[in-house]
Amino acid sequence: MAAKTTRTLPILLLSLLLLASGGASTPIDTFLFGGCSQLKYTPGSPYESSLNSLLTSLVNSAPFSLYNNFTSQSLPPYSSSAAPTLYGLYQCRGDLTPPDCRSCVARAVTQLATLCPDATGGALQLDACFVRYDNASFLGVQDKSVVMKKCGASLGYGPGASARRDAVLDYVAGSGGGGAYYKAYRVGGSGDVYAVAQCVQDLSGSQCQDCVAEAVGLLKSNCAAAAWGDVFLGKCYARFSEGGAHSGSGGHG
Repeated sequence: MAAKTTRTLPILLLSLLLLASGGASTPIDTFLFGGCSQLKYTPGSPYESSLNSLLTSLVNSAPFSLYNNFTSQSLPPYSSSAAPTLYGLYQCRGDLTPPDCRSCVARAVTQLATLCPDATGGALQLDACFVRYDNASFLGVQDKSVVMKKCGASLGYGPGASARRDAVLDYVAGSGGGGAYYKAYRVGGSGDVYAVAQCVQDLSGSQCQDCVAEAVGLLKSNCAAAAWGDVFLGKCYARFSEGGAHSGSGGHG
């Protein structure tokens, strides 16, 4: 059985499947990125039973809520003081229906089992949902590390088009509200420019706002003349498309 650790999960970028699709809608379960802890647990151990219970809880909750988090219960033969505690969450895109959310989360959990066999921690982002688990608590912890950054082909923006795109991105960065009423999921559009942003809902309102603003700033600086752009940070993302040409967000609207 694996020893309990307080190390945070290293998100090791394994693969990207973000190819321009000429504006076609992308399936909600398209794989974007994933990562695994280097620490392993022993197959058949109580740790594995606890992890399976945690992941099952995530899938079972998805038809009822677009976000939830769980902490595992102690399992024999551990005493309550020695048992490993597992933490997990899922986050579905804000426009998903409950059946689609469950389908996406179930697919992510299945892929995590293949991607991270026997890993004490793992994270996986599909186009429309995110799942993460670990034995070191990450709930409520800000994470603005860049996990994925990708830009489409250059459009050669004129000043007007560039200003319109920046205005849409500024709108989603600033449309989160405040206090207990902040919006984790934001969308905006002007003409044929569309943008979407979302933070994981374990963050506070100020943490969410800070993370989304960071992602939007990176989009502006790195994808200034692109037809579309995606920036995923550890706890949020921002994406935009021009004229419907986007690898992933073409199906969001």
